Amino acid sequence: MTKLLDQALDLARSLPSDAQDDIARIVLQLAGNDGVPVTLSSDERTAIAISKAAAVRGEFATDDQVRAVWAKHGL
Repeated sequence: MTKLLDQALDLARSLPSDAQDDIARIVLQLAGNDGVPVTLSSDERTAIAISKAAAVRGEFATDDQVRAVWAKHGL
């Protein structure tokens, strides 16, 4: 283990557990060992297929529509 990685892990140990889990997921993903692929439900696969088809047709939200969603959620 490099000194820099050791320092990063020491720092991560002082963080709350949810932040530690987030860091662990990122490290695993970067190392190419992020676990078992997620299995999508039938509804999720259908939603993705619908979204991909809309993208192929060029159907995207306008800038105004995106701004309205952001405003609705306080972003």
